[in-house]
Formats: sequence, structure tokens, C-alpha cells
Amino acid sequence: MPATGDWITLAEAVDLLAAAGIQVTADTIGDWARSGRLLTIKLAGRRYVRRHDVRALVAVPKPARHDDPGPGPGLFDDLG
Repeated sequence: MPATGDWITLAEAVDLLAAAGIQVTADTIGDWARSGRLLTIKLAGRRYVRRHDVRALVAVPKPARHDDPGPGPGLFDDLG
């Protein structure tokens, strides 16, 4: 079971995203919850999201390796 500190308010989620350079509103986070991108709970009239889920929204993908051959030929590569 997640610890109490794992759940943050929508305002705290906005601050967490702002620290990562992403400007959103609490309404936007609510929209993400309604669309299924974030799980929320409501306690005592306040809505909460998991800190980890918010951080995952801004996780930087791992850069490709230089020796990675990539996805292969492009769609029109054989026309040239």
C-alpha cells in the first residue's frame, strides 16, 4: 500500500511539473485523470494523484545508442 506521502494534491502536482519546466493548471491534471492518464482519489473534498505518476509524465526517454541501427529503411527509401 502506498505511503501517505505518495499522494499529492493537484496543486502540488502543478508545482512538480512546473519544476520540470512544464506549465499546466490543476484543471489540466483533472482532464488527464478523466482521460485515464492519471489515477486520482478524492478525500475530504480534495483530489490527489500519485507523485510517481506525475513524475512519469515528465520522464526523459533514454537516448538512442550510437551503434543502434535504428528502425530500418524508411517507407520511400527504395524509390530512389
